[in-house]
Amino acid sequence: MATPPADPLESARVLVRVHEAVLGGSRAPQAPRTVIAESWRRSLDAHVDPDRTEAPTVYAQREVSELRAAHPLASTLPALRATLRGLAEESGQIMIVTDATGHILWCEGDNAVRHAAERAALAEGTRWSEDVIGTNAMGTALALGRSVRIHSGEHLVRSYHSWTCAASPVRDPDTGAVLGVVDVSGPVHTAHPAVAALVEAAAKLAEAQLHASLTAREELLRERNMPHLLGLRGEPGALLTPTGRVLVSGISGLPTRVDVSGPEIRFTDGRTGLLEPLHEGFLLRVPTSSSAPLLSLSLLEDPVVTLNGRQHPLSLRHAEILAALALRPDGLSGEALALATHGEDGNAVTVRAEVHRLRTQLGIVLGRKPYRLLAAVDADFLRVRAAVRSGDAALAVRSYRGPLLPRSEAPLVRAEREELHAAVRSAALHSGCPDVVWDFAQQPHGSDDIEVHEVLARTLSPADPRRACALTRLRALSLP
Repeated sequence: MATPPADPLESARVLVRVHEAVLGGSRAPQAPRTVIAESWRRSLDAHVDPDRTEAPTVYAQREVSELRAAHPLASTLPALRATLRGLAEESGQIMIVTDATGHILWCEGDNAVRHAAERAALAEGTRWSEDVIGTNAMGTALALGRSVRIHSGEHLVRSYHSWTCAASPVRDPDTGAVLGVVDVSGPVHTAHPAVAALVEAAAKLAEAQLHASLTAREELLRERNMPHLLGLRGEPGALLTPTGRVLVSGISGLPTRVDVSGPEIRFTDGRTGLLEPLHEGFLLRVPTSSSAPLLSLSLLEDPVVTLNGRQHPLSLRHAEILAALALRPDGLSGEALALATHGEDGNAVTVRAEVHRLRTQLGIVLGRKPYRLLAAVDADFLRVRAAVRSGDAALAVRSYRGPLLPRSEAPLVRAEREELHAAVRSAALHSGCPDVVWDFAQQPHGSDDIEVHEVLARTLSPADPRRACALTRLRALSLP
């Protein structure tokens, strides 16, 4: 990174003359830096007008607050403030943090400079990507993925020639993707050689903090999910992060990161790995010829069965049979299965024919005498039950997408449906966490529940906008 001359004002005058000459097609007193010339070319190709362009306001302050709360860099703000904000205030500059597309989320520092910046559309909620506002430290650092200093006339847009800025990107320690940039900006006379180095050091500090948090999360993920890996009983398997990075592996030839967008992983030697979603991350298993097949049941929405990663159509009657057998892993006799699925009018002969058709569709995963599932079963409604029993109300509510086979009148299914709904509702109401109750209330099965909205009205802060929504809904539900 080039070091600015000792006199930033004299440097600014030279750079403005260079800008005017290059854009006007005349002889320049010196050539612009390569990084600047290339950025000007990209900006002009994006139709940025050096005379008319102003950074657009994309988000209102309320929206900025929401973006901040969800942004990965929010956790690094205390460290960034400790490193940069004092310098910015003392030197008459401002500290800025953007997201990965150049939207300013935080702008802090000298009050007078902040007011001047706001008049120049250098404010929270505005977008400073290079393709929108031309050459600037934030946008150019995002475009290049490295630290950049832009001084005075190096900005493409003339209205920003009175500003100097230095920015450095912050990368996700897991994926390497740029999360945003850290920037210090101020009037041209505040430029100092040390600022750019300090901004880059602050970005590295933020990355180190993110890496420490990632390491802690992964250690917890490893600890929680090792039983899943050990449960494979010698079958090749691996634990993956939510982004597909390998944490623990017993699979030969496995790369350090795999694509987790689909249910299967194809190896170059012909093997097929199956991805099983965990509470956080994935279990990757490579079935051997002796491995039990994996049967995944999604019965809280339209019924879907997935066998070893491949989906099969499923009728309501077949879904009821699979639900009953999943609830009774030790198996059911023909008579018991008929009673569970048809009630007192059930006929074992009819059930036998249904099971035969289901076995033709799914193969050997259905045993007989008694009828049982000969597979490793992963059922969405059983995961909800497990979450309730473990006391994880948030997971139970999040996983409970709706009633179990809502159109089914099978006695065992109906009983489980009612019990499951009552258990999740009770877990939410007694969780002591308004966020969990709110999530339950947003689902169709909770939207008309008066008690749920009464709890929200009592527990949400008066400043929380969700409380007004809960009160409005409660009044509507209370009308005769």
